[in-house]
Amino acid sequence: MYEYAIAWDWLTFAMRWLHVITGIAWIGSSFYFVALDLGLKKRPDLPVGAYGEEWQVHGGGFYHIQKYLVAPANMPEHLIWFKWESYVTWLSGFGMLCMVYYAGADLYLIDPNVLDVSKTTAIAISLASIGFGWLAYDTICKSPAGRDNTKLMVLLYFILVGMAWGYTQLFTGRAAFLHLGAFTATIMSANVFFIIIPNQKIVVADLIAGRTPDAKYGVIAKQRSTHNNYLTLPVLFLMLSNHYPLAFGTQYNWIIASLVFLMGVTIRHYFNTRHADKGNPTWTWLATVLLFIVIMWLSTVPKILSGDEEAKVSAAQQPFVTAEAFPKVRDTVLGRCSMCHAKEPGWEGIVVPPKGVTLETDTEIANHAREIYLQAGRSHAMPPANVTGISDEERKLLVAWYETVVKGEKVQ
Repeated sequence: MYEYAIAWDWLTFAMRWLHVITGIAWIGSSFYFVALDLGLKKRPDLPVGAYGEEWQVHGGGFYHIQKYLVAPANMPEHLIWFKWESYVTWLSGFGMLCMVYYAGADLYLIDPNVLDVSKTTAIAISLASIGFGWLAYDTICKSPAGRDNTKLMVLLYFILVGMAWGYTQLFTGRAAFLHLGAFTATIMSANVFFIIIPNQKIVVADLIAGRTPDAKYGVIAKQRSTHNNYLTLPVLFLMLSNHYPLAFGTQYNWIIASLVFLMGVTIRHYFNTRHADKGNPTWTWLATVLLFIVIMWLSTVPKILSGDEEAKVSAAQQPFVTAEAFPKVRDTVLGRCSMCHAKEPGWEGIVVPPKGVTLETDTEIANHAREIYLQAGRSHAMPPANVTGISDEERKLLVAWYETVVKGEKVQ
């Protein structure tokens, strides 16, 4: 069974790698086409139906690109679709959500001091909230408010702020940020799956049938693509935030998340304006820096806890505390790990515990038994560069403690 923990960790790594690869492909193609679309130049000698063109140089060659606002007169022989990058990014991201936050719900998803619910209930809330995001967004887009892009983006922003606050009332801070990212990324991928690609298929079908495609399908797809463009950078921030507890583990974490969406708008506005040759809005960089400074300041405000109540030990982790070897394990962890993994780290240069993980109590050590086993027992990842001098014997103790508890044996 303890080998399962190692295999599971590698599978999680593989899924994360796939997610990053496909995410790069999706974001790269998305940013490229938005920049291309904004930079198109109109020429008097363009083919009938062509909206604009652009010349580009890359990799030692020149590219001549033309865009048809609705469609060309005839169906091209070779047509490349950009959709699988989005689909696989979402699927691999959902796989990560299942493997890390659902399988490890007791540790990563549920905070009994925030909302004490069962794993099944927490997962149900998670799934329902993500589905709600797409339904609410799509309904607003198709309503009269959807005809006004500014009004639509303001409504969407208020929904995101509300969800940022709501998630922090349901899950751990780390899970709250991850879910807000998943909530937003689901909207983006669903835009591709339910709107952009189906609309393009309608246009293609019209061309094959010899009909003149309706321009409205391109307009709708363009609107959704623009929304995705402005939401991309905040999603990246939220997905990376689980490595930075100053973002997710502070009192005003939901305000921090809300401000991140504004930074995404200012950054993309700068690049989109530049690509469209409509000026050089350098004010957006000042606005972005000021927003980031506010975020940094918010992260320094002391978190007001509901009390000094210690987190509960789950039933699955209880055997790690009652194991005969636990007193020796506790001494090892406190002596080799807790100078960093403490509410007030004693290691110079570390102001918050890495990834928000504290290892100061029996409960905290038991709840992170698997991570201790993998990172300080089976591997030498922790402590970094072995700065605290953990010995081979101590590593063997951590390995024996975890493996014997999993096997139901005793270790002295």
